[in-house]
Amino acid sequence: MLVEGEPPNPTIKLTQSEKVNFCRPAVDVMMNSIVACYGAGVLAVILTGMGNDGLKGCEAVAEANGTIVARTEETSVVWGMPGAVTKAGLCDEVLDIAEMGKTISRLTKAIL
Repeated sequence: MLVEGEPPNPTIKLTQSEKVNFCRPAVDVMMNSIVACYGAGVLAVILTGMGNDGLKGCEAVAEANGTIVARTEETSVVWGMPGAVTKAGLCDEVLDIAEMGKTISRLTKAIL
């Protein structure tokens, strides 16, 4: 899954390209395309998932000066993806799930 085009009218494209991180769609592929479209305006929210898919995508978000938020291990059922991003030191904030809505609202207002 890719985001293509330029704001304010990007499109989502589904592809049958090779699997990345053993899956399709892959979060890394999607996030890289979002960074290409929105740059520093990206807010990545990593809530759950197995493995480290999303880590390289979050590295691209960080390099573009975007914002990354992940869920805490204590409030996660599966902490693989949020854990990988947190352990890599890429997160701007690591939050309990109960704090996510308020934080996303605050951060999106700051971005816009």
